[in-house]
Amino acid sequence: MSTLVQVLLNGTGRGAIFALLALGFVVIYKATEVINFAHGSLALFGGYLTFELKSQIGWFAGALCGVLGAALLGFLLERILLARARMASEDSLAILTIGVDIFILTEISRRLGTAAAPFLGDPYQEIRFTVLGASVEGPQIVALLTALVLIAVFFAAFRWSSWGLAMRAQSENKEAAALMGIRSSRVTASAWAVGGALAGIAILFIATLPIAGGAGLTAAHTIAFAAFPAAILGGLTSPGGAVVGGLVVGLAEAFSQQYISQDFAKVAVYLVMLVVLVARPSGLFGQVEQRRV
Repeated sequence: MSTLVQVLLNGTGRGAIFALLALGFVVIYKATEVINFAHGSLALFGGYLTFELKSQIGWFAGALCGVLGAALLGFLLERILLARARMASEDSLAILTIGVDIFILTEISRRLGTAAAPFLGDPYQEIRFTVLGASVEGPQIVALLTALVLIAVFFAAFRWSSWGLAMRAQSENKEAAALMGIRSSRVTASAWAVGGALAGIAILFIATLPIAGGAGLTAAHTIAFAAFPAAILGGLTSPGGAVVGGLVVGLAEAFSQQYISQDFAKVAVYLVMLVVLVARPSGLFGQVEQRRV
């Protein structure tokens, strides 16, 4: 019984992290209809800033700089690259983000080197909790609590703030939203900044020993990309689906790792994604796009 509880808690903690990353995917896609393949690099950039600054200004200040840096990077990518390619198709812009991802990943990997495997979770990395006889690592519990708060704030802002109204209006009909006075450039730029900030927060929990293993920050990019299946599972147009998809991915990975093998756990989330896409191509909660011919 304690093993099952531990797997459930571990999977839920991981799922909360994937949910934050998947929300970033969905926010950017709803605003621009572009799949951001550089999302893992936004997380890695925020983690790198935190790692470089925490010894100088403290962990919390360094983490804040990392989150703000990831948000700023997302904002600049949209303003400098994507906004200047308005006539390009969404597929072309998605390919552009792949190039950005390769560049950022290569540069940060070069700076980190191969000798070190830095970790970021200093305040909570050694903490352990006991729940119903199960021992749970601190980063997973802290990640779950943090994700619950952030997701609640996000949905409140998405539902009742002027930013959320503009986001929902543009995702429904960009031309009609523009006629109503909504500035598309502000919506898309803010969406990339929010996506970057969510990635910067998630990396604080990814680059810890219980989640990244011995590789630390150097494995964060690969782990962060597992949020892509979470976004696909829930539906790229559904913020709520992103949360559900993140939990499904986290639980699928945890159960596969515990009851099958570590190697199978790496591909289990993609198998789940394939099964869902075969049954429902738009995702569990995604909207089927209808176009008049």
